[in-house]
Amino acid sequence: MAKILIIGCGAIGMGLAKALAGQGHEVTGLKRYPPSTGDDGVNFIAADISSASDMDNLDLEVDVVFFIVSADGRTEQSYRVVYELGLQHVSAKFTRQPWFFVSSTSVYGQSQGEWVDEDALAQPDTVTSQLIRQAELRVMASGPKNVVVRFSGIYGPGREHLLRMARQAPAIQKAPPYYTNRIHQQDCVGVLLFLLQQRLSGAALQQCYLASDDDPAPLWEVIAWLARQLHCDPPRAQPFEHAAPCNKRCVNSRLKALGYQFQYAGYRDGYRELIGHE
Repeated sequence: MAKILIIGCGAIGMGLAKALAGQGHEVTGLKRYPPSTGDDGVNFIAADISSASDMDNLDLEVDVVFFIVSADGRTEQSYRVVYELGLQHVSAKFTRQPWFFVSSTSVYGQSQGEWVDEDALAQPDTVTSQLIRQAELRVMASGPKNVVVRFSGIYGPGREHLLRMARQAPAIQKAPPYYTNRIHQQDCVGVLLFLLQQRLSGAALQQCYLASDDDPAPLWEVIAWLARQLHCDPPRAQPFEHAAPCNKRCVNSRLKALGYQFQYAGYRDGYRELIGHE
């Protein structure tokens, strides 16, 4: 069994921590404001990665590091705190252990419906996504066993933005299609568990994996389907604009070739369950 540090214990980090502890691993979760008692076998440490002294004072031996941290806000400064300052402090503390760094498909700047995979150009337009991309490069350059995992739009309990949208009969770009890419948060946990298992078994891993379900679909199609399931008014088509952006379509073939099987292969699977639990 391995000694595992999870930095960032939100829904995904906590789900991963509980699953790993249940498998018998020694799991430590690092949070600024941890719970007062352990949770399902997870040990918590109170620390702020943006504080050099907090990280210097950590006395912890670990075999693997998971970096699953989100910025506090959508501002450039919030992203710099996490992906520059915080990453710098954590990297200085844990230099020999292999990392799993959770990233985002926002690092792709493609906007005309292109298919993208791990080898596609990752050159985002926004400064926040540029900071994530720079962090990716730093993590990959710091060790050949470090792995970047790019999640697409995460949904699941507590992440129900599209359900709320569908209830409002919104105006949606129908033509040209604007594609959306999703992954259920249970699959986020599943992917990270799977990659760790592959690492611990001695399998050779690539340094980057794109994690998105099998069904990149037009937003119009998704919202229209959700509206029918919710018995709501359908979306309204926005006026046609020939030059309107179309986003990108994510390819998960590298992850599936390694052997991962998605619990929720498409949006219908995941959202049907969410609606059923309401």
